[in-house]
Amino acid sequence: MTLRRIQDLVAAGLVEPERAAALERVASRYAVAVTPAMAALVESPGDPIGRQFVPSEGELAITPEERLDPIGDAAHEAVPGLVHRYPDRVLLKPHHACAVYCRFCFRREQVGPGGAALDARSLERALDYIRARPAIWEVILSGGDPLLLSPRRLKALIGKLDEIPHLGSIRIHTRVPVVAPERVSAAALAAEKAVWVVLHVNHARELSEEARRAIGKLVRAGIPLLAQTVLLKGVNDDPDTLEALFRALVALRVKPYYLHHPDLAPGTASFRGTIEAGQAAMRALRGRLSGIAQPTYVLDIPGGYGKVPVGPVYLADGIVEDPWGGKHSLNPEGASSSGCGTSSARASTGTKDAATGATRSRRSR
Repeated sequence: MTLRRIQDLVAAGLVEPERAAALERVASRYAVAVTPAMAALVESPGDPIGRQFVPSEGELAITPEERLDPIGDAAHEAVPGLVHRYPDRVLLKPHHACAVYCRFCFRREQVGPGGAALDARSLERALDYIRARPAIWEVILSGGDPLLLSPRRLKALIGKLDEIPHLGSIRIHTRVPVVAPERVSAAALAAEKAVWVVLHVNHARELSEEARRAIGKLVRAGIPLLAQTVLLKGVNDDPDTLEALFRALVALRVKPYYLHHPDLAPGTASFRGTIEAGQAAMRALRGRLSGIAQPTYVLDIPGGYGKVPVGPVYLADGIVEDPWGGKHSLNPEGASSSGCGTSSARASTGTKDAATGATRSRRSR
């Protein structure tokens, strides 16, 4: 049974009894839910799993820069439940319930048991908005978690989207295959159009055997899978932890897609590191991790101005840095010019040209 009350967390050994009164105040503002699948993985409230789902007293400490709507959804809401921020895609939020409630959620002020769901009329109004705009190529289902809809309702919604001629892609963002794997129904996602599933997973330990089976069910149904991860202090903010996660995902046929810098959601300061630290982690992975396992490090600009890459910069003022820190000068066409800067010992892993003896880097990585 999903743990939804502080006393349930105390009974399960996830919260010390003496903290219950303070955490009741947290739970009165932000929704709490820990599924059996996640509760079974928590070794302590401060471990990488517990930190994501077990509430803490610090959530009531709001810093001046934090915002109720950190990525500016409201400024781009075209009709209730539908956000139109980019010309070719819209975000459709059919409801606001989640299987678990992440303690760092950027929509924590909207999601939860009291969150509004779209009724039939509001949903049809959102679909009419999409039907009337041929420039919309993709619909992203989020919320709330779309896979908490019943299979019947989810299938009906995807069927209606599938009938819109100008749509080319239906994307579903979800935590369900990881946190509530028993709820996964690949049949509900069947469509003629491309249906993509984007998993939200932040640590390799979340990929339990049950989660792996649920992901495999989607893979065998021919559904392409991506993953998004939030860079979280005390959870995954080091290269080794990220590498383990990204390798595990690729082995399951899930492509790491985005690594998000945490948003300025209220009460989440303890999860936020610096962009410079995130860049350093991504830089550390560049030379040692396959390119297909590397996501794009991104920031949603506060206030609704969109998502942009904020990863490491390797080229500046005609000097390019290799994956191991070596510096090399380039001419404007991108060819190496004479008088290279510092070279890297690790760069010598390239192959030697038989005729010239020059080192050629391996391009397949």
